[in-house]
Amino acid sequence: MPNSNPAPKIILRPMPHMGTAALVLAIGMLAACDRDSPSTQSQKAADVVRIGFAAPLTGPLANLGEESLHGAQLAIDDVNAGSGLQVNGRSVRLELKAEDDKADPREATLAAQRLVDAGVIGVVGHVNSGASIPASRVYAEASVAQISPGSTAVKYTHQGYRTTFRLVANDDQQGAILATHIAQTLHARSVALVDDRTAYGQGLADVVAAGLRADGVPVILREYTSDKVNDFTVLLTKLAAKHPDVVLFAGMDATAAGIAREREELKLRAALVTTDGACTGNFIALAGVAAEGTTCVNTGNELHRSARGEEFLARYAQRFGRPAQNQAFFSYDAVRVIADALTRAGRADRAAVLDSVARTRYEGLIGPIAFDENGDLRGAAMTLFRFTDGHQIAIRTYP
Repeated sequence: MPNSNPAPKIILRPMPHMGTAALVLAIGMLAACDRDSPSTQSQKAADVVRIGFAAPLTGPLANLGEESLHGAQLAIDDVNAGSGLQVNGRSVRLELKAEDDKADPREATLAAQRLVDAGVIGVVGHVNSGASIPASRVYAEASVAQISPGSTAVKYTHQGYRTTFRLVANDDQQGAILATHIAQTLHARSVALVDDRTAYGQGLADVVAAGLRADGVPVILREYTSDKVNDFTVLLTKLAAKHPDVVLFAGMDATAAGIAREREELKLRAALVTTDGACTGNFIALAGVAAEGTTCVNTGNELHRSARGEEFLARYAQRFGRPAQNQAFFSYDAVRVIADALTRAGRADRAAVLDSVARTRYEGLIGPIAFDENGDLRGAAMTLFRFTDGHQIAIRTYP
């Protein structure tokens, strides 16, 4: 609404002996006073604080990055709604600064530096381990808390940095569950392992291999592929020649779907098991009927079954015109954890916010959030799923 009582017009007349420089200075001082007048102070009432976000927003993993970004933006909107955030008696409005890391280690490092230079107080990201690990050094040097909504590589939080946190179970936890499922539920007598040669896929396959050895299940073939491969005939021909009972693929959903489709065409009888990167609705959409019977493990509980989860999914679908899968929950909570830490820190200072994040006790969409001394989520849950009739059906939740 316009000001119904505009300020009186001020006319400057040079005083005797007043030079041009002095007149310019006087005008500048009055202009400064006008900028701080009551009519404009309301626009400045809320301090703007930036939270960084980094994920693959282009390329083969863009679907994961986009969902993660949408979850983070919903959290920003929720914090800013109503009276907004109060920090030491002052109103604060959060702003999301997003960067595309293209799921590439070099791009991730550059994205991290841009976020640090932009003055963010904390970062939600990166989604995949191959990006989070190299970027973590940049954040550590700037004392910026980095909360990953999806990176599972053990190394990410075990580099000695105080700044690395995650909201998902790590590869050791996930790999142990997969190995147990393959050995004790599927009763496999032989297994072939395939990874996508990323830090995520290769590390997770290593953990599964160790778990299978401990259970006395032989790994008869170890192969790799990448998200840039579209034809898996050579790979699957090698697998078929070895006649494994189970093929485990450690990688992302698009690649897993390609393997599933060609496995069906070649009539490879081995059961297919995938990791959390392929435990998505996108895998079903891309694999079609070839997804049938595939099992996978994903981070978290059956998040949609809680009342808060159902409400979140409804708002997400209404806002973005598509259903959320899993990633949005974690990025939403990562923003809320940073906002909570900012409130408890009492000031928009990176070091203070970092200390507060480490002491987090927050009830998120994913459940209670607290971090151990490495920045890993305490009591991280995982759920085993089977793809049946075009649906992702929960089999069991751990722990």
